Amino acid sequence: MSDSALDLQQDAARLTARLVDFPSESGTEKALADAVEEALRALPHLRVTRHGNNVVARTDLGRAERVILAGHIDTVPIADNLPSRLDDEGMLWGCGTSDMKSGVAVQLRIAATVPEPNRDLTFVFYDNEEVAAHLNGLGHIADAHPDWLAGDFAVLLEGSEAEVEGGCQGTLRVHLRTRGVRAHSARGWMGANAIHAASPILQRLAAYEPRRPLIDGLEYHEGLNAVRVEGGVAGNVIPDLCTVTVNYRYAPDRDEQQALDHVREVFAGCGVDEFEVDDSSPGALPGLSHPAARAFLDAVGGRPRPKYGWTDVSRFSALGVPAVNYGPGDPKLAHKRDERVDTALITRCEERLRRWLTD
Repeated sequence: MSDSALDLQQDAARLTARLVDFPSESGTEKALADAVEEALRALPHLRVTRHGNNVVARTDLGRAERVILAGHIDTVPIADNLPSRLDDEGMLWGCGTSDMKSGVAVQLRIAATVPEPNRDLTFVFYDNEEVAAHLNGLGHIADAHPDWLAGDFAVLLEGSEAEVEGGCQGTLRVHLRTRGVRAHSARGWMGANAIHAASPILQRLAAYEPRRPLIDGLEYHEGLNAVRVEGGVAGNVIPDLCTVTVNYRYAPDRDEQQALDHVREVFAGCGVDEFEVDDSSPGALPGLSHPAARAFLDAVGGRPRPKYGWTDVSRFSALGVPAVNYGPGDPKLAHKRDERVDTALITRCEERLRRWLTD
């Protein structure tokens, strides 16, 4: 077997390690997409297509229902956490272990070992999830080939510790700019300090109390936070520009316009000279009352939880496909230097999906 090949007969934990050791930071996924495509084309029960570095495989058995299993193949930048390593307690360490190559390994194992599922299956492996929304591979597929994503129900194998997480919160990022007048700091009174002018913005953020709405029995937890402050010219110059970047994570009972209106309302009267939307992606309602979602919950067990982060269930929701998050990774460990996954959860996730698709 070549160094670029994937062995789908390996157990899911070993396959996860293989995927993790295949670097694929956002924008550099081609080699891994090639390997995924090659491995899937070797399976005669699947029809494989590709768009850019996004690979889609599907069964065509004429089943009454079609389920989509989706996962992204990119990771955040490597942080001295490759190659992967397995410790004595069954924890696999390394970049992408939790977010979300363990989920991708489960997808590949199901694709290879369930040739006659009780529902037709579509497997989606896509790039650029960890970066700006306009680069997202799932979005590119939806734009170019929406028929590839047709289905009755979708499972996004984002990390959820092998528990169902319903819906997702929306995310809005805005730049709030204050302007002043540049001057020499020795004569600061001759200028107007743009950084000082941003003080009301920070005070408003510090006093903000986020909503915790209950939706379909799940309690979401919003958040409004400064994630970057930029300003300053030199050590002896009064700055004439300051930018506070704010991220609003909002519950899925609000749409994008309502979220934007809320953020504008929060900062009204704070002396903001320029309000710029940098990025926006809507949330997705849990949809747990849908028959397909109920059947999935019955099969995998556990008590559903809300998904606080944004995930691509939002894209499936926009396409009219109810979706849940269900994967072996731990979302609290995503993007960390000490990212890791419990290999027992990888096995559990694969076994429960297989049981749902074969019983």
